Amino acid sequence: MEASPIHGLPQDTLHQIFSYLPLHQILICRSVCKFFYQTLMSPPFLHLLSLRPPLRLIALRPSSHHHHHHNRHLSSRPFLPVFDPDQNHWIRFPLDFLPFRSPVAVASTLGLLYLWADSPDSSKSLVLCNPLTRQFRVLPPLGSAWSRHGTVLVGTAGRVLVLTELAALYFSGSGSWFKFSSNLASKPRSPILVSDSVFALCDVGTPWRSQWKLFSCTLAELVKSQGWNRLERHEWGDVFDILKRPRLVRASGNRILMVGGLKSSFSLNASCSTILILRLDLDTLEWDEAGRMPPDMFRCFQESSKFKVFGGGDRVCFSGRRVGKLAISTRSNAVTDPWVAWVSTPHIPFDFDY
Repeated sequence: MEASPIHGLPQDTLHQIFSYLPLHQILICRSVCKFFYQTLMSPPFLHLLSLRPPLRLIALRPSSHHHHHHNRHLSSRPFLPVFDPDQNHWIRFPLDFLPFRSPVAVASTLGLLYLWADSPDSSKSLVLCNPLTRQFRVLPPLGSAWSRHGTVLVGTAGRVLVLTELAALYFSGSGSWFKFSSNLASKPRSPILVSDSVFALCDVGTPWRSQWKLFSCTLAELVKSQGWNRLERHEWGDVFDILKRPRLVRASGNRILMVGGLKSSFSLNASCSTILILRLDLDTLEWDEAGRMPPDMFRCFQESSKFKVFGGGDRVCFSGRRVGKLAISTRSNAVTDPWVAWVSTPHIPFDFDY
């Protein structure tokens, strides 16, 4: 390599050449030699990458079973599996630059990743990192109960909210967490953050029969313990009763998605005929159907005891226990929009959640 003509090229020219490569090929080139690594890790090249259109990647985290198995055998080389739907390619982001044990990804925003990690004193801390530049920052520690039961929501201006029956809010640069009661009747299900408002499903039914309702609260109201607003309209009818195990997903614009199994009847243990995606316009408070899973695809999920729903914008993703595949719904703005075919994962053990 010392005599290679590539060493004679100007650095700007090298940066332009490499910038045309897909991200997964750039990561591979980093491992070719020290010269390539230094070139592709230089601040000017990273800045050039930041000017490209944003990549909409899907990051997965190991389930608790796979997480323990993974740490027992590969603890010295942790990685983050990421899928690029546009390139139909898996990427492994090494996390070995983090000086922590058992990092688990829980949230992301604008190319930054939030992970729970074990601090040296065995407490849990949220770590903010950029897997591309391999830089990180540690937020003040929280107790282990927060990491086990809390949902991490990331807002603007460096605000981070961890929500369970309690809530913890962190402002960038504040140096500490502000903890308070979430003031909900039960633990919120699949909370999401839209602008400065939190939306969550809450079970207001009985121990024998669930009854899900939609609640919202601004961050300012949450901090002041002013309570949540129950969103409902007479025109909505039985929108919350037709779905089994509903989950919320943030959509594009001022909209949210509610996803769950479409019940075949209103009986207590009714089976599901497919998975339905409903969309709520927060400006008009009107629901419409954004998509449903094709029957032949849903048959694979019928064999799974539990499935995960995640995503955002115009993509909703589904993974199922023991299914071994990932299903993606794209451009959920019309009932007839296509679903992406099953994504095979021969090199990523699909005991992953999110």
